[in-house]
Amino acid sequence: MFHYAFMQNAFLASTFIAIASGIVGVFVFARGTSFLAHMLSEIGFAGAAFAVFLGISPLYGMLIFTILSAITVGRMSSKASRREASTSAVSSLFIGLGILFLALSTSSSSYAQTILFGSIVGISRGEIRQLVFLAGFVLVTVLLSYRYLAFDSFDAVGAKAHRLPTNLISIYFLVILAICVSTGAQIVGSLLVFILLTLPSAGAKYIGKTLPQMLVISVSAALIGVWAGLTLGYYTNWPVTFFIAVVECLFYVGALTYRNLTK
Repeated sequence: MFHYAFMQNAFLASTFIAIASGIVGVFVFARGTSFLAHMLSEIGFAGAAFAVFLGISPLYGMLIFTILSAITVGRMSSKASRREASTSAVSSLFIGLGILFLALSTSSSSYAQTILFGSIVGISRGEIRQLVFLAGFVLVTVLLSYRYLAFDSFDAVGAKAHRLPTNLISIYFLVILAICVSTGAQIVGSLLVFILLTLPSAGAKYIGKTLPQMLVISVSAALIGVWAGLTLGYYTNWPVTFFIAVVECLFYVGALTYRNLTK
């Protein structure tokens, strides 16, 4: 399996992306922004479709659309009462735009499938470097802001009491999430990218008792999911995304069962 360069590339990129997704996902749950992760994946679909329409890399379109939307939604949803309405409005608009861009595009339907379901084994070495760089950027950014991000995510009231710029931190995190969504979509596609951002971290919260434990468990689950998906996909010729989804769902069910048995 590792004799082939495309599998080496796929494992390298997916490892970095899984680590980034596992870490960011823990903060997604802590901040109650799972719906925003789903919304950004739909916006990423529109961005990728627009990029295909222009004839450029779908990754660039995803990054532009998701980052701009993250900043916009972060400013719009500074009040909790407006968050659900603002995210629903933005999400609906961009789904419609994505469908329009694909309809106007002269590219083959394979591009649409790649956007929706990912194609980690079919990307070039240059694209692999881009994904590794972006995933590494997310990891370094989270590491540098870990203390403030953790404080604001797990104790929002305390963060405000200490006069931390919580609105700025919220926008900052959404931008990180946008980059993570754009890179993760290259593995599982825009339809299912939230799997890597939610299921590993959701299961981790049932097992881990501290933030470091949750981070380690979430990253481990994400890594096992993508590695198993790539391996099983190679030997069966079935979609990698399918196996990743199954493994992550099994992990979540197992973690939930463990929690119920140990109460």
